[in-house]
Amino acid sequence: MYYQARFWLRFSVFNLLIVALVGLLMRYKIAFEFPYLNQKNLQHAHSHFAFSGWISHTLMVLMIYVLSKKINANALFSKKYVWLLSAHLVCAYGMLLFFMVQGYALFSIVFSSLSVVLSYVFAAWFWRDSKKWLVTQTSGLWFRAALFFNVISSIGTFALAYMMATKNIHQNEYLSSIYYYLHFQYNGWFFFACMGLLLEFLKPTLVHQKMYRQCFWALCASCIPAYGLSILWLDLPIFVYLIVVLAALVQLLAWLKILQLLVRNEQNKFSGLPTHLRVIFGLVAAALTVKLTLQLVSVIPSVSQLAFGFRPIVIAYLHLVLLVIISLFLLSYVWANNLFNESFGLKKSFIVFATGVVINEFILGVQGIASFSYTLIPWLNELLLLAALVITAGLMGMTWFVLSKKNY
Repeated sequence: MYYQARFWLRFSVFNLLIVALVGLLMRYKIAFEFPYLNQKNLQHAHSHFAFSGWISHTLMVLMIYVLSKKINANALFSKKYVWLLSAHLVCAYGMLLFFMVQGYALFSIVFSSLSVVLSYVFAAWFWRDSKKWLVTQTSGLWFRAALFFNVISSIGTFALAYMMATKNIHQNEYLSSIYYYLHFQYNGWFFFACMGLLLEFLKPTLVHQKMYRQCFWALCASCIPAYGLSILWLDLPIFVYLIVVLAALVQLLAWLKILQLLVRNEQNKFSGLPTHLRVIFGLVAAALTVKLTLQLVSVIPSVSQLAFGFRPIVIAYLHLVLLVIISLFLLSYVWANNLFNESFGLKKSFIVFATGVVINEFILGVQGIASFSYTLIPWLNELLLLAALVITAGLMGMTWFVLSKKNY
């Protein structure tokens, strides 16, 4: 059985639809009465499945796809990664079901732990299989950093699971573990893997590769101290605070340099893409710039207290990264590489989904800003429910066309 990226990417789109449906149900429970299923359990199911069933699964599929082309994959290569992806999906669906039904309990923790173990296996296999190729490829540096950050992010997962299982929960340790995991997933595993995919797509010249490498080392070195941005509310020592400020500044400057390189040198690579993909790639770049700018601004103590003190701000920020930056990039990357057969219906469904994502983020942003002054916006929950409906409708259309015979 040879590795077929298209087959596994169909699971990606279907899983993203499931994420959207659970999110839609959560929005409905907030806006209207729905007594079934615990909201907190739904939240855990929603977040864990989004990370494992959608993003991590898709990143693994695409990284294996890139690697299989580089090393002329044989049957043994394909067989072991097919086994890995299958087991990882089983864990993702297990987490979805048991987090939804029982929250943090025996079976949800078991599937979560197994998923982490499989991420270790993937890191070890990919690292070994790509050893010769990664020596000469800038994209390989980003992939290896992504694997490293994915592995160390699990420390937060195990700490959180231990606290939940033992019922020995302290607020600071609990929040620190959550933010530790989120930081090294969002800013480590997700970001560095996506950058690796982008550079593999662009295939920059040797001269430009050198500049991308310089940006890589700046971002990689600053990623660990940048975790401090998530725990500024702990009243860090002044020398640690200054390191965190420096890390936030380095990350923004390194990204602006990458953006400059993309605009100056890689326009020809993007010019051949359909208009809607070019627009979405531009939107992703703008959103990432906003995200890194907000990170830098958040080092101001008064701003940090406001940001962490209002849940709508945190939710808006997380969705900015997860939906606008990561999800839109991955789907655009898939279509830019012709991993799905383009059709009019698929294109329109994707545009509907992207529109819903932008509307959702705009409303969340308004809600976050309004929360500073404790201003209540009428019909806010209903508007968020409407945005969730648009997102889900777009994904239903995408799933329908992706699963059609034309994409087999």
